[in-house]
Amino acid sequence: MLRFDRRIFFDAVRPSLFSGSLSQRQVDGMNAILAVFEARAILGGSEDLRHAGYPLATAYHECSQEMWPIEEYGAPECGGASYAQVDPETGNRFYGRGLVQLTWKDNYERATDELHLTGANDLVRHPEQALDPRIASAVMYRGMTAGWFRTHDDGKPETLDRYFNDTVDDAYLAREIINGDKTKVPSWSNGVSIGNLIAGYHEKFLAALDESLVETDWIPPVPSPIAQIVVRYRVESDAPVSIAFQEEE
Repeated sequence: MLRFDRRIFFDAVRPSLFSGSLSQRQVDGMNAILAVFEARAILGGSEDLRHAGYPLATAYHECSQEMWPIEEYGAPECGGASYAQVDPETGNRFYGRGLVQLTWKDNYERATDELHLTGANDLVRHPEQALDPRIASAVMYRGMTAGWFRTHDDGKPETLDRYFNDTVDDAYLAREIINGDKTKVPSWSNGVSIGNLIAGYHEKFLAALDESLVETDWIPPVPSPIAQIVVRYRVESDAPVSIAFQEEE
């Protein structure tokens, strides 16, 4: 089975991506992302480290390096965007939230159904739960794996497996999974395009994942459909905290 030694991982990314220091929020956010990948691998999902590295790089870019779910800028009105209007049925607004911006009521419904979220975690009734790092991480990883967010020119979903498989390794074009802005050059990037920026982050996260990878025969209990995974390590200690998130049966 696959898991990551958190201390090794954080020691690797701290200087390469976070200027030598990490906040507790950054640690917690990355732990939630890693936990989803580990849990999916235990349940038979991908063990390709690129499928963990690119979502981490995406969160790093989308959330201004904070690694924590955010609301769309301009929320709640979002400049009058259609998706941000008050829904007459629920009274909620379905503007962008999360590590990758989940928008529109239909997409909140899909995430709720796909992740088997119920009660207080139902994203249609409680869209603010898309800001829970556990749920946001599951939305990002499952969405990028299954192609929830965009469709390729060939009519098929944009997925991690399209850009990272046995014959393809393209972290630049992988930006198409989330957004078609890979060629855009931000004013602050010293001439580097968004696609190349994220590819650079991906390379550094991938190196940390590879360095911290632990192969083990120990399998933590993963009752279906709830996956109980030890995911959170305090910066100042190794004390783990267990959390649960929904998994498909």
